[in-house]
Formats: sequence, structure tokens, C-alpha cells
Amino acid sequence: MTPAIQRGPDHLTLALPKGRILEEAVSLLSRAGLPLTLPERSRALRHEFPGVTVLELRNQDVPVYVDLGVADAGIVGKDVLVESGRAVYEPVDLRFAGCRLSLIREVGAAGPIGRVATKYPRSARAYLNSRGIPAEVVRLSGNIELAALTGLADAVVDLVQTGGTLRANNLEEVEVLFHSSARLVVNRAALKLRRERLRPLIERLRELVAVGAGEL
Repeated sequence: MTPAIQRGPDHLTLALPKGRILEEAVSLLSRAGLPLTLPERSRALRHEFPGVTVLELRNQDVPVYVDLGVADAGIVGKDVLVESGRAVYEPVDLRFAGCRLSLIREVGAAGPIGRVATKYPRSARAYLNSRGIPAEVVRLSGNIELAALTGLADAVVDLVQTGGTLRANNLEEVEVLFHSSARLVVNRAALKLRRERLRPLIERLRELVAVGAGEL
């Protein structure tokens, strides 16, 4: 078990997602001045560094921990943030882990959409409402594309990165709902209470992102 350290009023607690975003998040935050290193593979869920605690969470839980004040800030994909509906401050688009949330159908499908399968029911419903499509939304957690291939759904709403899976399964993007990338999210109360730590961090991340964009 990771031993706790004495936490002062300027101590930061960060919520970071397991998986592909974690490594880039830790690298970027360390370049921004936080004394972080990539946690070793273990069963530990909390990692202590000088002045910083890192909570290693499932992607979907990051906005919850930040919104409810257990974490002062975190990094999470825009897709997860939109789906969560949580009222957190989103000051920086970190511009990595890019993808898009799209409406997907079999190639050439032209019939009406009566049912949509997705891992993102909130986003799918908002899109359908905006288009005046009274379709049923079915929440799934596995391979969403299979719903369109088996007739379970007339369309699916899912993340797309390269589009390789779609092409291999005779599927195509009909419309992009929105583009997603990793975002810094901050608890609104913490932004005031820990202003001396969070404001410089936000500004430094903005600088790093701007430099990275200029190198593209």
C-alpha cells in the first residue's frame, strides 16, 4: 500500500485515466513542472509524489472525481467528458489522443434509422434530437460495430481513429458528431482554493500545447 504523505493546502490531487492516455498525461504534466513519473505496474490505485497525489482511474470516472472535488484536476478525453455531463472547468485542449465520435452505417445503407447502438447514449440522443430522428438508443459495451452488421441496430455511434475497422467490416462514417482529444479538467472550487498551484499549471500547459501545435 502506498504510504500517505502530509498534505498542505497547496497539495494537488489529480485524476488520470488508466490506459493509453496515462503515459502521455504524465509526460506532459512533468514537462509542465509537476514532479511526476509514470507509475510502475502494480495494483496501487493512488500514487504519491511531492505535493501531488495521482489517482489512477477508469476513463469514465475521471469527470466524476473532479466534479465532486475528490480530485482537484484531471485529464480525460472530450468524448468521455461530454458523455458524463459533469460541470467541470475545461481550460486546455491538450491535443493528444485524437479521435472522433461518428454515426456509422453499413456502406450504402439508405433506409430510415429506427435504432442506434452506442457506448455514448447521451451524445447519441443529443445528435438524434438535433436531427429530428426519433430512433431508439441501445447502450452496449462491447464491439459496437457488430450491432450494425447483425441487424441489431440500423446505425451505431462510436469512436473512430483511423477508420481501419470500419473499412474491414464494410462500414462507413455517415456524419461526425464531434472531434475528441485529451482535455485538462479542473474542479471549479479548487480553481479558487488552489489558485496558486492551478493557474500556473494551466498557463504552462497552454504554452506547451501551443509550442507542440507550432511544430506540426
